[in-house]
Amino acid sequence: MLRRIVPLVALPFFVVLAGCSAVGDAASDIAGQAASSAGEAAARELQNQICTTIDDGRVSDQDRDVLVGLLSAAEAAGIATDILTPLTTITGGGDQVPSEAVNDLFEACGVGATPAPN
Repeated sequence: MLRRIVPLVALPFFVVLAGCSAVGDAASDIAGQAASSAGEAAARELQNQICTTIDDGRVSDQDRDVLVGLLSAAEAAGIATDILTPLTTITGGGDQVPSEAVNDLFEACGVGATPAPN
């Protein structure tokens, strides 16, 4: 008799455990999606800041300082290579900002006007 009761008592316990596991999996999925969405939004905002800095097609000393500050965040956020490569060149040092890199970044940002010469 006791052998028959033990499985019957254990059955609800296993059902509850299975339900908790499903709830935990669902919560984990939701948290992962939220984190992914937040990361994508942050990357879009970072790209917007980079592109806004060069929207006139010029890179002043102040613009360059801003871009230097954004570079490590852009690398960490996984910003697209077509933006990251010219950004790295522009912020790479030296007094002269390569106009080709500015043009490439300007193009990658999709800014409408033609960049002005430095």
